[in-house]
Amino acid sequence: MTLAIQGIGVHTNISTAIGKALMLSRGSIQAKPGMVPHGKIEAEIERFFRAIEQAAGQLQDVRKQIPEDTPADILEFIDTHLLMLEDKAISEAPAQTIREEGCSAEWALQLRRDQMMRVFEDMEDAYLRTRKDDLDHVINRILHILQGGKNSDPTEISGHIIVSEDLTPADAIMLHHRGATGFVTEYGSPMSHTAILARSLGIPAVVGAHGATSQLRSGELVVIDARHGSVLANCDDNCLLFFHQRLEQELARRHALHNLKDAPAVSLDGQEVELLANIELPEDTETAIEGGCRGVGLYRTEFLYMNREELPTEEEHFQAYKQVVEGMREQPVIIRTLDLGADKQCEHQPQPASCTNPALGLRAIRLCLKETGIFRIQIRAILRVSALGNVRLMIPMLTNLWEARQARQIIDEELQSLLHQGIEINPQLPVGAMIETPAAALTAESFARLFDFLSIGTNDLIQYALAVDRADDGVNHLYDALHPAVIMLIQQVVQAGITVGKPVAMCGEMAGTPKYIPLLLGMGLKSLSMHPASLPEAKQLIRSLNITHLEQKTAVILQNLLHEDLEQAVQELEADQPAI
Repeated sequence: MTLAIQGIGVHTNISTAIGKALMLSRGSIQAKPGMVPHGKIEAEIERFFRAIEQAAGQLQDVRKQIPEDTPADILEFIDTHLLMLEDKAISEAPAQTIREEGCSAEWALQLRRDQMMRVFEDMEDAYLRTRKDDLDHVINRILHILQGGKNSDPTEISGHIIVSEDLTPADAIMLHHRGATGFVTEYGSPMSHTAILARSLGIPAVVGAHGATSQLRSGELVVIDARHGSVLANCDDNCLLFFHQRLEQELARRHALHNLKDAPAVSLDGQEVELLANIELPEDTETAIEGGCRGVGLYRTEFLYMNREELPTEEEHFQAYKQVVEGMREQPVIIRTLDLGADKQCEHQPQPASCTNPALGLRAIRLCLKETGIFRIQIRAILRVSALGNVRLMIPMLTNLWEARQARQIIDEELQSLLHQGIEINPQLPVGAMIETPAAALTAESFARLFDFLSIGTNDLIQYALAVDRADDGVNHLYDALHPAVIMLIQQVVQAGITVGKPVAMCGEMAGTPKYIPLLLGMGLKSLSMHPASLPEAKQLIRSLNITHLEQKTAVILQNLLHEDLEQAVQELEADQPAI
C-alpha cells in the first residue's frame, strides 16, 4: 500500500522528484548544563573562540565550492551566517558568561541562544521571524564543533531525495550542487529557508512533512509531488509511471522556458502583462534581469538595517539604491520604505514600550511616522536616486488616510528641501501605497485618490484577513489565498484602481503562483511582481492564456463567490481556453 505524507509543497517549474530516500540527521542540538573549574576559565573561552573560527572556516569552504554563476540571493544565505559569526551578540556575550558564571562553552552558548530566540519569536514580521532559523543554524554549527562532532555526510548524494528534520542553507546549497533531486523536511513553512532556497535553486521540496523521518527509510524509492505537497513511498508501477511521465513533461517545459527570457508576456488575445521582480539586495538585480523581468516591483530595503549597531546613513541608502537602479538598466524600480517592527532595533534607535502583540504593534509606516528622523533619511536617499532612473517609492502597512497624508507631507517637505539645496531629483517621483491590511483594501478607493499607484501585498493581507500566521507550523494549513474574503478584498482594490484610473499591481507570493495567475488576470490585474525564479513559468503561462475569455469566466465566479468551489473553479480557468 502506498504511504502518503502530507506537507507544504515548494516548487517553480519542476514539481516532481523521484529517487531513493537519504536520511540526514540535522536536528537542533541542545547543550546540557555544565561548569568548568576556575583555573580553566580562560582555556574554555579560548576553546569557544576556536570553535567560532572553525565554523567560519567551514562556511568559507562551502562558499568556495559554490559555482561562480550561482545567483546572489542564494549566496546571501551563506554570507548571512558568516556575518552572524562575527556578531558580538554571538561571540562576546557567551564568552562573558563563561568568565562570570564559570559555565562550559556549550552551556553559555545555549543560554545565549535561548535569550535571542525569545526576541526573534516576538517579532511581528513573518519573514524576519523566520530569521531565527539563521541563528539556530549558526549556533548548531558551533555546538556541533564544541561537542567534537565531525562531518558525517554521506558521500553519495546524486539522484537521492534528502529527508531530514531541517536543513541549513549551507546544507541545501551543497546537497543541490552534489546532485540531490529533492528535499523533504519535518519542519518548515512557505517562508522557511529550505522553502526559499528550494524555489531559488529550482529543486522540488516538501516542508512541514511531519513524520517523514520516522516513516521513511533510507534507500527506499520515494516520490515528491510538490504540486500537492505530498511525499509518496511504496508506489506501485502505475503510480511511478505517472510521475515519471510528468517529470519528463516538466523537464521539457523547463527547457522551453529558457527561450522565453526576452519574449514579451503577451496573452493569446494580445494583452501585455507587466512581469516584475521582488528583490532584497542590490546584487539581486542580475538574477532579476536573467529571469526576464521588466523591472523591480518590490525592492525590500530592510537589509540596510540588519546585523549592525548603528542606523544606516543617507549616503549608505543612496549608494545601495543607486546600485539597484543602475543594475536594472533604466527599467522601473519600486523602492519600499522601511518595513521593520518595533522589535527589530538598532542600538541608537529609540526604544519603544514593550508590545504584547507585535503583529499589531509599531511597525513599518507606523514606526517611520513615530521616528521621523529615520524616515526622512531614507526618503532623501530615494529622492536623490530618482534622478538616476525610473524610480518609484512605495509606503507599506497603511491602514488610515491620516498616515498616508502625513507620509506624503514628509516626502513633499524633503523634496522641497532638496530642490532648495540645488540637488537633482525627479520632482514628479511616483509614490504608491502597499495595500496589505483589510482596512486599506476596504478603503482602497480613498488611497487610490491620494497615491499614484497601488500594489497589493498578499502575504500580509491574507494573514490579517484570516488571522493566520503562515510561518506558524501549527496553523499555516489555514492560510488560504482562495478564501472568499481574500478574493473579495483583492477585487475591491482592483476595482478602486479602475474607478479612480490608477494602476494596481500585486507583489505578494500569490502573484508568482501559477495556479492563481489566470484568476488574477481575469480580475483585471496586469502587473505582477514575484521572485525572479518564478518569472519564466509565469511568462509561459500568460502566453498560453486568452485574457478576454478569463475576464468573462472570472466575472461569473466573482458573482457566485460564496457558493463557488473556488479551488475547482480556478483549476478550470486555465484549462478552459478557447482557440485563437
